Amino acid sequence: MRVFVTGVSGFVGQHLARALLARGHEVGGSYLDETFELPGVELHLLDLDGEAGSVGAALRAAIDTFRPQRIVHLAGLAHVGKSWQAMPAYYRVNLLGTEAVLAAAGGIPLLFASSAEVYGVVPEPEQPVGEERQPAPVSPYALTKGAAERLVLAAGGTVVRPFNMIGAGQSRHFALPTFARQLAAIEAGQQPPVLAVGNLEARRDFVHVTDGAEAMTLLVEQGAPGGIYNIASGRSCSIREALDLLLAVSGLVVETALDERFLRPADIPLLCGTAEPLRRLGWQPRRSLEAALQELWQRSRSEVVEATR
Repeated sequence: MRVFVTGVSGFVGQHLARALLARGHEVGGSYLDETFELPGVELHLLDLDGEAGSVGAALRAAIDTFRPQRIVHLAGLAHVGKSWQAMPAYYRVNLLGTEAVLAAAGGIPLLFASSAEVYGVVPEPEQPVGEERQPAPVSPYALTKGAAERLVLAAGGTVVRPFNMIGAGQSRHFALPTFARQLAAIEAGQQPPVLAVGNLEARRDFVHVTDGAEAMTLLVEQGAPGGIYNIASGRSCSIREALDLLLAVSGLVVETALDERFLRPADIPLLCGTAEPLRRLGWQPRRSLEAALQELWQRSRSEVVEATR
């Protein structure tokens, strides 16, 4: 099958491309960084944050050139905290960008990567959360994802709601990669042994990014039109507990200091999900949070070493 992935150069996109290739699919995709390379993938330079007409024309050109049988729409702005300061950009990229992708797809089956953030604040007795729960977003990011979902479902597309995917290559804008990079800098003697942190009490459902990529690959192959699928482990872990695991992996002893820059105007205390529709297709998480943190730590150390050369 020929699969076009928007945002193929991103954290999840690279893992998804490799999972699709491993299953024998042909992969094309859009990317932003002209220096980016991904063996086996046909790349198309494309930015969803632009004039609607030019974005639509570029999308149609890329899709007409690659001739996909499926489209996975991953491209978008994904940092919840930053969405409060950049609402217009999140609206343009996440909502209008999705509208442009749907128009360019012209009926080609589409899988849209939304987010578990659309569920909002859910009382603990009502968790883990299933796909039947109505969205109640509490951040600009989640609002744009929820609105884009409605467009996709109305067009007969498929929606996937990943919970917190984690692993090597994740942007340092997110908590655990930020911690890993700081720890690598501490190990290298580039900063004092004090880790800047935000809210460590929030609990999240962490999924190894490779498990997440395998789930999306399965949905490309078997996902139902109009269906909604969580990618979740069914277990929650606080950011503090995850940090403790990362510290154990690194072998470092550090102090922590609250940095208000890492605090959000609204933070969800607990978000944990079920994934029964995916499990019925044969998917289950096979990799641990510890394994994801080990990979994240090793990548962060390598990046710090590279930066000093």
